[in-house]
Amino acid sequence: MERFVLVPDSFKGTLSSQEVCDVLREEILRARPDAQVVSIPVADGGEGSVDAFLKAVGGQRIEAPCHGPHMEPMTGFYGMLPDGTAVIEMAAAAGLPLVGTRLEPDKTTTYGVGELMADAAERGARRIILGLGGSATNEGGCGAAAALGTRFLDEQGEAFVPTGGTLDRIGRIDVGGQRALPEITVMCDIDNPLCGPTGASAVFGPQKGADGAMIERLDAGLAHLAAVIRRDLGADIADLPGAGAAGGMGGGAVAFWGGRLQMGIETVLDTVGFDDVVRGARMVFTGEGRLDGQSVRGKVIAGVARRAARQGVPVVAIVGAVGEGADGIYELGVSAVFTTNHAPEPFETARLHARENLRRTARNIMGLAAAIER
Repeated sequence: MERFVLVPDSFKGTLSSQEVCDVLREEILRARPDAQVVSIPVADGGEGSVDAFLKAVGGQRIEAPCHGPHMEPMTGFYGMLPDGTAVIEMAAAAGLPLVGTRLEPDKTTTYGVGELMADAAERGARRIILGLGGSATNEGGCGAAAALGTRFLDEQGEAFVPTGGTLDRIGRIDVGGQRALPEITVMCDIDNPLCGPTGASAVFGPQKGADGAMIERLDAGLAHLAAVIRRDLGADIADLPGAGAAGGMGGGAVAFWGGRLQMGIETVLDTVGFDDVVRGARMVFTGEGRLDGQSVRGKVIAGVARRAARQGVPVVAIVGAVGEGADGIYELGVSAVFTTNHAPEPFETARLHARENLRRTARNIMGLAAAIER
């Protein structure tokens, strides 16, 4: 029996990764009714990551009380996979959608994320996958650390929970009372450092509501946090690639919990046992909304292509558009690239019939494969 493996990213603004899998599956089975189709929807660590993992490998969605970005009581959630891995989206407790129009990155907190991590640990999680993406915060993960028992003391020795606007008050960090946690893998698809012109505050602060003056204060606060962490915890996160993810939580996860930063697609492929799944497959389908030079640097298509190439399995990428620098993807193991848009039209028009375009492209690919095999 022929096996086809589907590992697409979402087509931003049009189709989720699960919807892409559904269309491709239908068209493959239409052409090859006896084929085995394995769907592995991919999320990058942001919203939708928990559901993507649960659909790929099974498990349970768990709801738990926690606090939101402004310390409001709420119900958060995470996924517990069959092997005891807890998948937590930081956006579930500290995401931009939760703040609505109240964009205040100097006041928001990741405290609720720490509460979800504690709940997972209490339920016996053997590993935590922490997805970074879509945050409303800029405090280096201090809130989450505080929820897990880390004490942040000011110059007078008083404990407090830092936010982006009060990081400069930290005089000392005490992790002696921090609760034990399992191994933590951090899904992080950016390489921004903690501070500076390409750091968390300068690059991502504006979308969270920070103006120029606030960006300077937030950046100075993260620099101060990094200095105290280096002195008290012995971790140097200031220039660590990825430390700037999610308002500096990438760096905080490394410093406070010994987290390992990893590209999202590598985390997904490891968790679902991709190397075993793809072995002996007829073909792998992957894709994303736009293929360009950034994709080649380590996004979904590149990660899938590298893994499949080791097994000698051909990879077909289906994308909405192809941009500059995309040709390098062939060197990574992609056999062919197909675009879904058959007419030159703006995105706002093309998105209205994205599903039909994807279906037509998949049908053409399967027809071509059948013709070649005759």
